[in-house]
This record gives sequence, C-alpha cells and structure tokens, in this order.
Amino acid sequence: MPGGCSRGPAARDGRLRLAGLALVLLGWVSSSSLTSSASSFTSSASSLASAVSAQPPLPDQCPPPCECSEAARTVKCVNRDLTEVPADLPPYVRNLFLTGNQLAVLPAGAFARRPPLAELAALNLSGSLLKEVRAGAFEHLPSLRQLDLSHNPLAHLSPFAFSGSNASVSAPSPLLELMLNHIVPPDEDLKNRSLEGMVAAALRAGHALRGLRRLELASNSFLYLPRDPLARLPGLRHLDLHNNSLVSLTHVSFRNLTHLESLHLEDNALKVLHNSTLAELQGLPHVRVFLDNNPWVCDCHMADMVAWLKETEVVQGKARLTCAFPEKMRNRVLLELNSSDLDCDPILPPSLQTSYVFLGIVLALIGAIFLLVLYLNRKGIKKWMHNIRDACRDHMEGYHYRYEINADPRLTNLSSNSDV
Repeated sequence: MPGGCSRGPAARDGRLRLAGLALVLLGWVSSSSLTSSASSFTSSASSLASAVSAQPPLPDQCPPPCECSEAARTVKCVNRDLTEVPADLPPYVRNLFLTGNQLAVLPAGAFARRPPLAELAALNLSGSLLKEVRAGAFEHLPSLRQLDLSHNPLAHLSPFAFSGSNASVSAPSPLLELMLNHIVPPDEDLKNRSLEGMVAAALRAGHALRGLRRLELASNSFLYLPRDPLARLPGLRHLDLHNNSLVSLTHVSFRNLTHLESLHLEDNALKVLHNSTLAELQGLPHVRVFLDNNPWVCDCHMADMVAWLKETEVVQGKARLTCAFPEKMRNRVLLELNSSDLDCDPILPPSLQTSYVFLGIVLALIGAIFLLVLYLNRKGIKKWMHNIRDACRDHMEGYHYRYEINADPRLTNLSSNSDV
C-alpha cells in the first residue's frame, strides 16, 4: 500500500500535466479556427460590397441634375440646361418637370424606359427651347393625363406626336389636358407653313385625342381656327383661345362640343359674331363664353349680336363689352345700344381715310407732272398737230378727186382716153 501511496501523487501530477497540455492544444485550435472564419467573413463582405458597387444604380435612384421626392412622387429637372430627357428617371415618378432646359428635339420614344414610367401622369416641358416633336414622342406613357408644351418655338409638330407613329393601329392617347400656349416659332423656321395648320393636323390625327377635356391654344397669333380639329374632340370641356388674332368665327363649328363648359376668346380681333355662331353657342347647355377686349364694330351688322347679348346668360361679363368703331360709337356699352344707334353710314375709319387722302395726293401730283410736260413741249406738239392736219387734208383731197371722176361718165372716158 505504501508503494501504491507513493505512486499516487506522481500519477496525479502526470495526469494534470497531460490535461493542461490538452487544454492548451484545444485553445490554439479554436483560436486558429476563429481567426480563419473571421478572415473568410471579411473577404466575403468585401466581395459583396464590390459586387454591389459593380451593379447598375437602383431603379428608384434620382438623376444627378434633378431633385426627387418619392413621398410626393415628383421629379424636378428645372433650369439644368439639359439637352435630352434623363435616362435614369425613377419609376415611381408621377409628376415630372423638365422646364427651362435646351431639349431642342423630342425624338420618338423619348420616355421609353425599363421598367416603364407607368405612373407618370403630369409632364411639364414648357420653356425648354423645343423646336421639333417627332412622331411617337409620348409613347409608353400609359397614365399620362396632363402635358404642357407651352413657351416653346415649335417649328415642327408631327401629326402623330400624340398618337404614335401609326395612328391607325395605336391606342387612343390617355391625355386629358393639353397646353400649347405661345408656341410661335420664327417665321423662317415655319418654311411657308401655317402654325394653325400644323396644330390642327396634330389634333385631328387618328382620333387619338378624343378623350381630351382641356385644350389651351392661347397667345399663338392665330388668324383663324380650322373646323376639323374641334369636331374630333367631342369630350372637350375647356377651350382657351385668348390673346390670338382671330377676326371671325364664321368657319368654326361648336356644334359637336356638347360638353363644353368654358370658351375663352378674350383679346382677339373679333368685330362681330354672326347668327350662325350665336345659334351654336346658345345651343351648348353648359358653356360660359368670355369675349372681353375685342374691337367690336357697332354698325348695322351688330344688331343681332346686341339683341342676343341682352337675352342670353352665356356670356360672362357682358356688361364690360364696348364698341371700338366707328369713332362716334367708341366706348359705348353694347348692352345699352338700340337699333337706331346701329347704322351703316359710309364713314371710314381714320386709317382708311388717311390712305384715300394720300392716294388722291399722289394722283394729283401725277396729273400735274403730265400737264407740265405738255406745256413744255407745246411748240413741238403744235407742229405735230399741223403735220397731221396737212396729211389728213391731202389724203381727203385724193379721195374727193377719185370720187368726182367715178361719178361723171365723161370724166371717166376722158381719163380712159388719156390713158390710151
């Protein structure tokens, strides 16, 4: 037993040393595994970051020159001198402002994106120096409701700008409001084409805008309004034509615009509204007409319009309408006129009177010059007249001599014998 007792502590010490060595080895293995796992995690994280940085920008990222608000679903690229529509517009955009840029040309599919701008409802391109809008420029915008192209010098507006490159097969435009105010280009850019005809062709192409509710064509110097475009817009409710140069509405038909609620004709060159136009306006059940600041000519042709104004409630602010011509009727209120006040005296406007006076002075000057020439050449003219008189007298004497010979048989025989 003593021998066993003496070996007991030594054996226990050996076992303790072995256990400590095992613990040391286990700690070294675990620390090395943790180090390797940490390094592998770090390398994987760095590779993931590099992969993320190598990916294209997120679809809801804002283009650098623009200001975006995802909460308001609005993107503003205002006064940035952009020459083309930004390519990385976020798909959530509902209101897009591209005003005050230098776009110049809007090509086909200018807003085609992947994913598409399916929620874009309001697009403002005013004041961006646009000169050309090509066919299909607004394709792939299924929710577009409002479009503003105002204050651009549009020299070329494609007939298929709003309907796509093939109007016969393309779907109707979703547009409800179209603003084309002050789109007058320089005369040399139109190349002998009329702005009225260009706009009319774009409005009538393929019935694409038959759902249009508001149309603004103000400040375009229109001299006339083509008939066909309005017939193709049966759902129109607001038509703004103020500040143009419209002289008459005789060739315009409002008969199909049964939903029309407001018609703005202020600041034009209208002189009178004829019976056909008055009847059509009176037949529209909901319309309100604005006629302020037109140069009304208060003569006998105004009688029907004055009578209509006194009875209708269609015209807003009709008490403000006053005469511009003739001079004796200037500033007279139309509603206060009687039939006896409206006559057709041959009194010309002052400008026309001045023209006739100038023409008379020119003709008198020409006549005076002609008489002066005759006076200075009176001797030559007198000699010329004497020569003509002598020539005529000799000629007549020859005729008279022949007549006498032919009338007397004796002189005839004498003349024959003398010839023999």
